[in-house]
Amino acid sequence: QVQLVESGGGLVQAGGSLRLSCVASTRIFSVYDMCWYRPAPGKQRESVASITAGRVTNYADSVKGRFVISRDNNKDTVYLQMNNLKPDATGLYYCEVNMRPSNFWSQGTRITVSS
Repeated sequence: QVQLVESGGGLVQAGGSLRLSCVASTRIFSVYDMCWYRPAPGKQRESVASITAGRVTNYADSVKGRFVISRDNNKDTVYLQMNNLKPDATGLYYCEVNMRPSNFWSQGTRITVSS
């Protein structure tokens, strides 16, 4: 069973930075697309950032220029560097691996940005 272990959440002041890490148990991590997402009002989830196996990245408009998603296939890990954090970033963040037809996701980590 694929497991994703997430870390790096916490409390930070507005304007500060956090770095989330997500380690996958699969030994073929490098071939899959990865995504960071969060729950959003009115829909099941909102994609914050994604990265394909070919390292093509995509970001929500609200975080462009401030967040950076990356992956280290040697460590089976995907990262989300979050800079210049704003209070509206507060919430739970999950990482997900796309293994069609099944996806797997982390337990989530909470981010709190104080004003």
